[in-house]
Amino acid sequence: MNNNIEKNLLKTIILSFIATISALVFAISAFYVKNTQDNFELDMQKYVNVYYNDVKDILKNKINIVIDILEHNEKVLNLSKDELKKFNANFLNNITFEKNKSNYIFVYEVVNFDGGDDFAIMLVNPNRPDLAGNLISTNEIDTHGKKFREEFLENIKKYGESFTKYSYKKPDSNEAQYKLSYFKYYEKLNWIIAVGVYIDDIEKELVKQRNELENKIEKQIFQNVLLFIMFLMIAILFSITISNKIYNILKIYKEKVIENEKELKLLNKSLEEMMSNIAHQWRQPLSELSSILMLIKLKYDKNSLDKETMQKKSKEANMVLEYMSNTIDDFRGFFSTTKEKEEFFLNELLNNVISINSNVLKMNNIDIKIDINKDIKLNSFLNEYQQVILNILKNSKDALIERDIKNPTIKIEAFEDEKSVTLTIEDNGGGIDVKPLNKIFEAYFSTKNQNKGTGIGLYMSKMIVEKSLKGEIRVENIYKGVRFSITIAKNI
Repeated sequence: MNNNIEKNLLKTIILSFIATISALVFAISAFYVKNTQDNFELDMQKYVNVYYNDVKDILKNKINIVIDILEHNEKVLNLSKDELKKFNANFLNNITFEKNKSNYIFVYEVVNFDGGDDFAIMLVNPNRPDLAGNLISTNEIDTHGKKFREEFLENIKKYGESFTKYSYKKPDSNEAQYKLSYFKYYEKLNWIIAVGVYIDDIEKELVKQRNELENKIEKQIFQNVLLFIMFLMIAILFSITISNKIYNILKIYKEKVIENEKELKLLNKSLEEMMSNIAHQWRQPLSELSSILMLIKLKYDKNSLDKETMQKKSKEANMVLEYMSNTIDDFRGFFSTTKEKEEFFLNELLNNVISINSNVLKMNNIDIKIDINKDIKLNSFLNEYQQVILNILKNSKDALIERDIKNPTIKIEAFEDEKSVTLTIEDNGGGIDVKPLNKIFEAYFSTKNQNKGTGIGLYMSKMIVEKSLKGEIRVENIYKGVRFSITIAKNI
């Protein structure tokens, strides 16, 4: 249940993160696209304005070039004024600046600067040769009702030039199109010389430029949005990877907490069993001490307590108390928090363990047979090794007592090689009827009655041997009993 809650919580966190990142990326992408489009429109408007200004400059330069040619003709040609006008008119009538002839020169010879129906004579107009030599009126309107000649005439009077927009017939077409023309007054010949460009030609060029720019912008937007999506995917993968790592860390931490709690419970249970052992060890000496005190009291009550008896019984009492004190010291070593390696002889360690159980063993006539080379030496964790041996001895002792085995015996042997020592402890307590046999090392497993133990000792022993002593513990049933084998390194 808890794992499902944790997984669901982790999924919620991941999905929230992904949703937040996705929303952020989409918001940034949308903002970027809109901002790019808005900037494009602004830039395009600026480009259009610049382009129109460039067109005006080009038109102006064309007229200036024409005037330079007229000035040159005047200088090099030896002609009268009328002949020069005629020559220049024929020359200009054949000039166009574009293949489609829409960009042509046209010339008015001014008759009346006040305008009206006799405003000027059309001298040059390749687009309208039918108007050549005819009077031109300023009252004439274009297809949109504009008196464009009246407009450019007013500007010429003021500034000597004029940019005027109007609609006019396009070459090789019967349709009128908007046109932007530049008009300039050439005083020497009393001419108004003009050149224009049709707006639709400008618009075509602008559309072409706009399409090219839009394609570039769209490509740029696509690339950037793709980058945003890639970033989103990377962020999602990163979040999943990090969340999995966090989940694994939390899982490991939780497992360690559970394991520590489990070990603590096992240690508490082991402590209970150890206290039970101490109680067993003290039962006999306490009985002896009680007998000594009762004897002293009895003699005292009968006034027969002499100095010699008092000294003798006091000495016996001190020996019993010293034994009990040593028992406490021995057991205290098993729960020492000090975890330092130390050198020790195996036979001395076993003698210490046997002494702890000596009373119980004697009371139940359990024979201990030890066959160990006194020179076997180890550099390991003494206290933990002692606890393992004590736990196994306790299980053998309990089995022998519980089953009321005749001639109960525990046999302890040791074998060594260059790197390790194997200690075997076997008894004739009838063996263990469990399948598989290794199940006895599981926590809380026990073949005893509920009031005679919890099975904690063997589980603790296995953990100590494998984790602290870097060894292994094995069990096997033998003839009339069981054998435990503990193999650990000589030097950890």
